[in-house]
Amino acid sequence: MGLHSAQKKHFPLRGIDGVVQLFDAELRKSEPDLALLSLVLGFVEHFLAVNRVVPINVPGVRFEPLEPDCPNSCFPTVELGMISALYERFTAQIRGAVDLSQYRRTAAGSSRELVKKVSDVIWNSLSRSYFKDRAHIQSLFSLITGTKLDSSGVAFAVVAACQVLGLKDVHLALSEDHAWVIFSKNGEETAEVTWHGKGNEDRRGQTVTAGVNEKSWLYLKGSYMKCDRNMEVAFMVCAINPSLDLHTDSSELLQLQQKLLWLLYERGDLDRYPMAMGTLADLEDQDPIPGKENPLKIHLQAVSSAQKHYNNEHIYPYMYLAGFHYRHRNVRDALRAWAKAAQVMQDYNYFREDEEIYKEFFDIANDVIPTLLKETTAAAESTGEGGEGADKEHPKQAAAFSALQDPECFAHLLRFYDGICKWEEGSPTPVLHVGWATYLVQSLSRFDAQVRQKVSIIIKELESQDDDDQSSEDPREGRRRGPRRESKLEEQSSSLPAAPTSPASQTAAAQPKKVGEAGGRRHSSQSLRSGDAEGKPKSPSLDSASSPSPSPSPLQQVSPSPAGPVVAFQSEKMKGMKELLCAAKVNSSAIKLQLTAQSQVQMKRQKSTPAGDYSMSFMKRQRKSL
Repeated sequence: MGLHSAQKKHFPLRGIDGVVQLFDAELRKSEPDLALLSLVLGFVEHFLAVNRVVPINVPGVRFEPLEPDCPNSCFPTVELGMISALYERFTAQIRGAVDLSQYRRTAAGSSRELVKKVSDVIWNSLSRSYFKDRAHIQSLFSLITGTKLDSSGVAFAVVAACQVLGLKDVHLALSEDHAWVIFSKNGEETAEVTWHGKGNEDRRGQTVTAGVNEKSWLYLKGSYMKCDRNMEVAFMVCAINPSLDLHTDSSELLQLQQKLLWLLYERGDLDRYPMAMGTLADLEDQDPIPGKENPLKIHLQAVSSAQKHYNNEHIYPYMYLAGFHYRHRNVRDALRAWAKAAQVMQDYNYFREDEEIYKEFFDIANDVIPTLLKETTAAAESTGEGGEGADKEHPKQAAAFSALQDPECFAHLLRFYDGICKWEEGSPTPVLHVGWATYLVQSLSRFDAQVRQKVSIIIKELESQDDDDQSSEDPREGRRRGPRRESKLEEQSSSLPAAPTSPASQTAAAQPKKVGEAGGRRHSSQSLRSGDAEGKPKSPSLDSASSPSPSPSPLQQVSPSPAGPVVAFQSEKMKGMKELLCAAKVNSSAIKLQLTAQSQVQMKRQKSTPAGDYSMSFMKRQRKSL
């Protein structure tokens, strides 16, 4: 059975608006046709990014300029004949290979054997040998015309094939780097249908229960997205790859993707799809459409969606938000978002399959943050040379100077590394090595000792237990100097009321949650800090905070006073560096020894890694440049 007459009337599709109108019509139906929409997107992407040639050299394909006065910007006209032929070929292939009468179907839905059979059909239609990391092979157009699909494309093709067969209970399941299917009543059953990694190894037909129980990021501890049909349409839109090469994107594909995501967003189809909202916000930040939502607001909605629907166990909403602030050189907000991402990451175990997120954190810690702080330092130095009038003439330089003098920025940096160290604890694969330590030392050194000492560091265990641990641990981890360094700080505190060991800071340490987790209440905490940063009129309250009176108010705790930001360390490695981090001089050797030491937490009865372990993640989500 081919296309319906209601679908045919939209053809030929001319320009971006023609494609958007087809999607709008399909999304209004209870079952949007995944195969048709994927073929259309694949056709357009092929002729705009893969085979981008002079229009007259493509027989049977017409190109029209997107704008009359801009002949260089062309868009292929999607003809009914070509799309209809491809559609009929795909549906005939699936129906001819799967005999539904041979498989038992109950009221609960499809059987695992039937889902496995459909995945076999897609799997066996692929070429035996091709580079599976290449771009532009995610759509059914690539499957039909080139017999090539990437990892996520295989999972999507299985769902589209099940829709062709009338299996309405089979849907796509997505983590942040992998895809599989859910089926049966309420999507209770799961089945792997594609590979993950460099090789062709696969777990097709198996459940994802083992990965969920291992607490690996690849399966999000069970907080993955269970898509409906409209979210599956959103997935194929997010999968559009506009890249022409490593440095150039197709402006036409970017516009198409942006308009389709706006269509989905305004319909409410992205409410449970945080990564799609992040992609939309990035596109809007690069090329805003007048009258549309502010990109920052969309990023915050993505974070809120992950917190509400997925138990705050997604990483990329915070990564997208940090990238936005990084591009706008909002140092404190960027560091806060990265710290929140690391705090979410700390509850996972690191496996080799999680290498994609490892690379993200590695790049942030060892390239992005050092570069950001280096630029901030240079801007601050130029501000200092400019005198008092520099603040008004160069507000960005003034902001850079204030960021390096802001103990909250330093606190966020500590929280970021604490989350990474905690992620490593109990994991079968180590995370940190000497390369991480080198850039940690570099980043710490950007903050003056006076700024670092305004941050109150506490740990979960009792202080007495911590002191015992420091005296008994391996001296190679730079802990011998701990008591001596601490006594030196105590001497400073007797003469300097701003030292972090004052009574006020000890009182403030009793409430780590409110300040240590300020990223979740972004607007309120930011307004408090912005008021405190001016700080001058609040000096009387600082004096009262220094006296041994009842505990200070939350406002006083957040202000840049002796009771400054509070960081509650979770990881053993950062607890061991407590004195080193706020010392007058950064001891690089001791910090490197401590950070690269073997994790001090014993393995917690880890399950052995299955035989089908993979070396690297495969589903290549386009990594957004910051």
